[in-house]
This record gives sequence, C-alpha cells and structure tokens, in this order.
Amino acid sequence: MAAASATAGRRAGRTAAFATLFRALTRRGRPGEPGPVERFRALPAMAGDAWRGTYPHLGKGRVALFLMALAYLVSPVDLVPEAFLTVFGLGDDAVVAMWLGGALLVEADRYLGWRRTAPVVVDGQVQVDRT
Repeated sequence: MAAASATAGRRAGRTAAFATLFRALTRRGRPGEPGPVERFRALPAMAGDAWRGTYPHLGKGRVALFLMALAYLVSPVDLVPEAFLTVFGLGDDAVVAMWLGGALLVEADRYLGWRRTAPVVVDGQVQVDRT
C-alpha cells in the first residue's frame, strides 16, 4: 500500500513539473507581456533585487529551494545514480530541472510585472518604472 502511495506521489510530482514548465513556456498573455526569452533575461536582475531585498515577493525560502534544486542538478552525488539505472537515473534529474525551469520562468514573469508597476524614487520624486 505504501509503495502505491509513493508511486502516485512521484507521478503527481512529475505531472506538476511538466505542467509548470509547459505553462511557463506557452503562456499567451496580452500584447506587450514578456515572452520566455525576456523572462529568462530578467533572471539576473531578479536575483539581484531579491538579494538586496528590493523585490519583496521572492522570499529566502523560495531562493533556498531554487539553490537546492540547482545544487542537486550539478552535484555528483545523486539519489538515483545514473551509472546503475541509466534512463531511470536521469528521470529524477529531469523532473527537478523541469520544476526549476518552470518555477524560475513563472517567478521572472511575476518579477517583470512587479518591476513595471513598482514605484521608483529619483531625486526625491516618486516615479513608476515603465521599462
């Protein structure tokens, strides 16, 4: 019974990872909304603003999840070793990579929306950044 529950949980995780990445890549918005390339290019600025604390929507817990996923992908130590299980060993890495890619693109979309409407103070005057 526990094995069936674990299998269902993994299947749900893979489905959620595929769905997040698919939505992030195929999202069609109103004219003028950012596409996948623009969202990808916004990642360094988003990381910088999150690090400085000027972007309030990306908390330290979420950043920690992104960093743990990245560390998992580049780490030579793996939960399911590719050397022994070949294709199945790559499956867990693929799920983590899809989740990370989709989550970063969705977060970048939210960041770009925030940046368009966030007030900016220039020479003591509050302005709205429309770039």
